[in-house]
Amino acid sequence: MKKLIVIAVTLMVASASYAGCGLKVPVSGEVKAYNAEKKELTVGTTAITLAATVKITDAKGQAVKPADLVGKKVTVSTDKHNKKGESVTVQKS
Repeated sequence: MKKLIVIAVTLMVASASYAGCGLKVPVSGEVKAYNAEKKELTVGTTAITLAATVKITDAKGQAVKPADLVGKKVTVSTDKHNKKGESVTVQKS
């Protein structure tokens, strides 16, 4: 019985250590460049690496390719801890 309790407590502590705070930091500005090799978007002077599951949408909510964003004003939602872009939205003109 003790072993079962120890295993259960260990699993609870281990799973809690993987939980993030979920805090997002927005970055807004004009897209200067997109590097497809690094999957990196340059917004103003800030280089943001895009997450593998990034969602990129235009002002109407339709999907857009990252290369089509160059020259447009966007808002990128980045994770506070790993600094990766999780969603990119084109701002309305």
